[in-house]
Amino acid sequence: MLQLEDMQLLRALGGSHSLAAAARLLDLTPPAVTVRLQRIEERVGVRLATRAARGISLTDEGQRLVQEAIDILERIESIPSRISGESSGVSGHLRVVAPFGFGREYVAPLVRDLHRSHPNLAISLILVESPLAAASGADVVISIGHIKGSSWVGHFLAHNDRFLCASPALARSLAKLKHPSELTRHPYLTLRENDDDVSRLRFAQHDAAGKRISKAVTVRLNSALSSNDGTVVRDWAVDGLGVVARSEWDCARLLKQGALKRVLPTWRLEPAPVIALTPTRQGLTTRQRVFLEAAKAALDPAPWRK
Repeated sequence: MLQLEDMQLLRALGGSHSLAAAARLLDLTPPAVTVRLQRIEERVGVRLATRAARGISLTDEGQRLVQEAIDILERIESIPSRISGESSGVSGHLRVVAPFGFGREYVAPLVRDLHRSHPNLAISLILVESPLAAASGADVVISIGHIKGSSWVGHFLAHNDRFLCASPALARSLAKLKHPSELTRHPYLTLRENDDDVSRLRFAQHDAAGKRISKAVTVRLNSALSSNDGTVVRDWAVDGLGVVARSEWDCARLLKQGALKRVLPTWRLEPAPVIALTPTRQGLTTRQRVFLEAAKAALDPAPWRK
């Protein structure tokens, strides 16, 4: 028979990529988690997890048991609110990780409104430079752009293009450029994040109707200034210090106001959709589902396209 602490361990495993990460959530040592997992497997008579190159991988039986454990724990944890007559609310603790700029602008208001709707739900919002690097123990990670080579499961939230921009004066001086390769003679402002090679940009030309009319080309630009803060780099561009590639969510307002102008507008950068990442597609908690539903509602249509 499984005990309450067994189900808590199973829930931690479902939200972690390694035994070490699960151990941190439970304030245990990895060997202790290993021993307890083996005992649970002996009790249920099936293998629940296997070690993989990227940590641990739940078997089909393991995923089903994790979902059962999550459902049971959610019912247990909601007993106080159900007894007090607040059964419509969601309770427990939700951990959300998001990038600094987008997190401040859009995720923080979302968390505020979600907590107002579900006052028994405790929410920790962690804003970091590289969300996936700080994802251990998170229930949801907000990513700008697809994450390659990750076991996290993506849930689309909103479209988000990327634009090459400059101050009005600099954009006018670059108006005669015909091809992205010509940008190498001009200063570029670099945002360094997620250990990406951010000075290499990939372009494809499109016609007025938005149809792609050329093969993609990759250009390495010469970085004049760089920062790990997107707001800093964007503001440098507004001040005329160079060309910058910024997400639509961050520069749409400045483009509308005329503080920034697009450079080479017929050559488009690869988009960076807003994605919510969860450890698994199966076994989502009620808290995760409520957050995803609220995020999709808040970002559809995308506020920066209104």
